[in-house]
Amino acid sequence: MRIEDIQKLLPHRYPFLLVDRVVEIELGKRILAYKNITMNEEVFNGHFPKEPIFPGVMIIEAMAQAAGLLGFATVNKQPEDDALYLFAGVDGVRFKRPVVPGDQLMLEAEIDSTKRNIWRFKCRSTVDGQLTCQATILCALQGFDT
Repeated sequence: MRIEDIQKLLPHRYPFLLVDRVVEIELGKRILAYKNITMNEEVFNGHFPKEPIFPGVMIIEAMAQAAGLLGFATVNKQPEDDALYLFAGVDGVRFKRPVVPGDQLMLEAEIDSTKRNIWRFKCRSTVDGQLTCQATILCALQGFDT
C-alpha cells in the first residue's frame, strides 16, 4: 500500500502522518508498515538539536496509525464514511533502543481482540531487526456500529 492509499484510510497529514508505506497486510489479522526517519522531521528541531532522537510518544503514535490502517482496511471503511479510530489507551509500553535519523522504523500491529467498538492491538516497532518499542494499543472505532 502506497502513501496515496494510506491517505485514503487515515485522516492524518503532514507533519503528523507517520506511516510511509504498508509492506504486508492480512485483513483481520496483522499489518507490517514503515516510517522512514529523516533529519527533516520537525520534531528534531527540539528533540534534541545536538543528539536527535525520535520521541517515544511519536513511535507509539506511528504504531497506533499502523493499527488504525489495519482496522479501517479490515472493516472496509474510511474517514470519509464518518468513521474514525480514536486512540483509547496504551498498556505495557517498553522502549528498547533509540530511533535516530536514517533509521527505517518498521511498525507491526496484530489484532488481539475486538469487543463492540474497542479494538486491542499488540504492537511492536523495530529497526534493522532490533526491537525499539512494544505496547498494547487500544483504539475506539467511532462513527458507525461495528
